[in-house]
Amino acid sequence: MNWKRTLLICILILAVAGGVVFWIFNTEPEAQRQGATKKTDMLVEVERVQMGTYQPTIVATGTVQPARQVQLSPMVMGQVVRITPSFVPGGFVQKGTLLLQLDPADFKNTLQLRESELAQVQADLEMEQGQQQVARQDYTLLGDTLSGEREALVLRKPQLNAVKARLKAAEASVDQARLNLERTAIRAPFDAQLLSRNANVGAQVGPGDSLGQLIGTDKYWVTVAIPTAQLQWLDFPKTAQQRGAPVKLTSPNAWKEGAYRTGYLFKLLGTLEGNTRMARAIVEVPDPLALKAENSGKPRLMIGAFLEAHLEGETMDSVVRLNRDMLREDETVWVMQKDSLDIREVEVVLKDAEYAYISSGLQAGDQVVQTNLSTVVEGAALRLPKASSADSSITSTDSRTTKDVQ
Repeated sequence: MNWKRTLLICILILAVAGGVVFWIFNTEPEAQRQGATKKTDMLVEVERVQMGTYQPTIVATGTVQPARQVQLSPMVMGQVVRITPSFVPGGFVQKGTLLLQLDPADFKNTLQLRESELAQVQADLEMEQGQQQVARQDYTLLGDTLSGEREALVLRKPQLNAVKARLKAAEASVDQARLNLERTAIRAPFDAQLLSRNANVGAQVGPGDSLGQLIGTDKYWVTVAIPTAQLQWLDFPKTAQQRGAPVKLTSPNAWKEGAYRTGYLFKLLGTLEGNTRMARAIVEVPDPLALKAENSGKPRLMIGAFLEAHLEGETMDSVVRLNRDMLREDETVWVMQKDSLDIREVEVVLKDAEYAYISSGLQAGDQVVQTNLSTVVEGAALRLPKASSADSSITSTDSRTTKDVQ
């Protein structure tokens, strides 16, 4: 009987507990969701565009190289007896400056020998001219007439021609000996800077030997790589007397902030780079080492330096200029029109380092979206910041008030 009583009590307890749980779940308050499906317009910032005339700036990179470079070599053989103090690596020399002097003794002796030979031939010529005059007098006294060839023999014309030929040869020998003597003095062919020197006093040198390397200091070249699509906007000189478009050259890593040099477009090379398939153009930089007074304090160019070139392009009329970040995929632009998104295809004329120049697809006054949107759907609702909306409301209210007053 005790176990039956215990079982009955357990069943009663379970029934009461089940009833309490059922009552709790049925009387619990329900949470109501409000505003979960409210639609919010995307907040954007816009830029109102205008049509205008602009001059693009094409940015390229290039390497400095000399416009004139020579390996100095003697034209005669001899021993170096003197070297000018400026003929050292890094030294500057002007055109015509004596750089090296070869021993001129042998060449002076040769010149004197050739001059004596010339004097002997000149004496022979005078003697032959005298003999020819005597022969002509004898021929006149004979009063006879001979054929042309016999007359020439009687008058000693072949002998005279032979002496004249010897005279020309002797004169040429003197000129050559004098020229060789002048060539013992090796001079700078143009205003230059010495990059290397390969000869010293006492060295025996001859034709083909390298004495040193010179580069011209009046101008340097900078060879820059340019995309072929941008070449049509660059102004190259048509003649040797013209100057091409100005180019601003900078070296952010090597020069002071704001420092630059000015060059000019010179020539377009006729081949593309093998790897990048880009066109190559030469920028000419006058006075690259800032040796003239007007360039004092400006940075100097160094051969092999890597520079950034800002090339001025030809002006464009009736185009819209946008920051490149505002040009979207597939040459499209996001426009806010009547508080909704309008995705427009545009025609891009040119892209430079900062801007895209658009000829069609946008009109003056269009509001181009600057904000990057996570969801891009044609016709998506847009809204401007509150300040812009407030300004619009104030303007609208002011205009209505003015109308009412009138």
